[in-house]
This record gives sequence, C-alpha cells and structure tokens, in this order.
Amino acid sequence: MDDDYEERGFHPLTIKLIDHTIIPSENSPGIWARSAKVVDYLIISGSRTRAGAYVAWNCSIETFEGAQFTVRKRYSEFVELRDMLIETFPRSGVSIPALPPKSVVSKFRPKFLEARRQGLSYFLSCILLNPEFAGSPLVKQFLMRVD
Repeated sequence: MDDDYEERGFHPLTIKLIDHTIIPSENSPGIWARSAKVVDYLIISGSRTRAGAYVAWNCSIETFEGAQFTVRKRYSEFVELRDMLIETFPRSGVSIPALPPKSVVSKFRPKFLEARRQGLSYFLSCILLNPEFAGSPLVKQFLMRVD
C-alpha cells in the first residue's frame, strides 16, 4: 500500500507526539495519573458449580507525585463507569473506548481472560490519561469505591 502511494506521488507524513511540559499537571490539571493498567485478575469462587463465581481485576495506578495504588474491580463496574461517562460527556463519546466483549462460555478461560485484561487495561488508560475524564468525580468515585 505504501508503495502505491509513493508511485502516485504521495508521501506519508510522520506524526510525532511530544510532551513539552515539565510538569504535566501544570497545563492539564485534570491529568493526575502517570500510568494506569490492569495488571492481573483473580477468580473469586462461588459454589461448587461456579455459580456466583466472578473475576476481579487488579488495576494499578501511578500518579505524577509517585504514589502507586491498586484497586480491584469487576467487569460490571467498568461497564457502569463507561455508561455513566457516555451519559455525562455525550459529545465525547468517541473518546471513550469500547470494553472487551462478554462471553458466557469462555469467561474463565485463560486466553479469554488475558484478552479481556488487555482490553480493560486499554480502556482504563484512555480514561485516566484523558484530562476531561480523569478529573471527573465519576472516575474518582470508581477508583475510590470499594464494594
């Protein structure tokens, strides 16, 4: 494809993103997290037949001040946060990534769980590294609420 463009005289431009801030929070007070990711998961057992079993996702957040903390969230809590963000920021809906899909059949299989972990990690990063969302009380409540 690139060869096609060059043959027709089109040359792709290189896009370079550079952060010129010394202290990122100076220019974007809403941004307080340096990094956010879902690092692993824990399967919480229900009964012997796995009825009531669920997966808890361990989310690791590092702030610009150097503090680190971990919160444990269920998939349903991510869904709730996403729904509330879309409702609260209707014009920013395209900036809110989709969550990884559900699966009744594969929900405890390692391959499915790893794909879901990656998708949740991407979602969390996009939300916490976006100044509009990161400064929202919804996001702070999501991170501080312990069920």
